[in-house]
Amino acid sequence: MATILAGLAGGVVATIGMTVLMMAMGDGGPPPTAGLVAKFAGGDPEDYAMPGMALHIIYGVVFAVGVPLVGFELTSIVVAAGLGLVYGIVLMVGGMAFWMRTVIGIDPDRDMLTMFGTVHVVYGVVLGAFLGDGIVA
Repeated sequence: MATILAGLAGGVVATIGMTVLMMAMGDGGPPPTAGLVAKFAGGDPEDYAMPGMALHIIYGVVFAVGVPLVGFELTSIVVAAGLGLVYGIVLMVGGMAFWMRTVIGIDPDRDMLTMFGTVHVVYGVVLGAFLGDGIVA
């Protein structure tokens, strides 16, 4: 069973991978989660890039703790990466349908949706593979 520490570490690794990919895809702005934090804390999303990324680290803990609670095991890289893929898609759909449009009020264009989807799929697969490998137990 993955631990909270493993979820934190996996969240950090997956967030770094996602952020590097976002930058490689040409998005130099703050992540949409920074807009979410700014919405509630007030101010400019540029001021909340790190807290916005911290949410993804917390999502790693939710995955590490939640997957075993619903009856799945993260005992192999392949299974864990597959579960991570599903988790990344769930985060992507939730982010696109609810957080971006409803809460933050962003009307994303096709390029933004493509980038958002791609980085969340990568996030989930990296998170799952990291936890399935058992690097941090």
